[in-house]
Amino acid sequence: MGENYISCSVETGSINISEDVISTIVRNTASEVEGVAALSNTAGAEIAEMIGLKTVSKGVKVQFVDETIVVDIILSIAYGRNIVKVATAVQDKVLSVLQSTTGIDKLQVNVHVAGIAFEK
Repeated sequence: MGENYISCSVETGSINISEDVISTIVRNTASEVEGVAALSNTAGAEIAEMIGLKTVSKGVKVQFVDETIVVDIILSIAYGRNIVKVATAVQDKVLSVLQSTTGIDKLQVNVHVAGIAFEK
């Protein structure tokens, strides 16, 4: 990421939003949903961290596909919570926040539950 931008053409020019900005918005928004224990790394991100590369996309993958922003969120749910309800709440909140902050309507948010977090 870092060098990839999502571009929107407007009458007076273009607006470019970094994928890192969208990832940050998604991570913060998903973390605020009750029942979300943590965002998880993808295998690729974990390998990158092991070899010393910085990965800001922890638990979030952003792509631009056919003029649609596609967001994949990988997270762990707190034990005892309804997985479907928490995942749906994350999906709804992320969609709402991204639409209001970016002004882009073509969004797809996929939530992947990678685990359950137990209290210690």
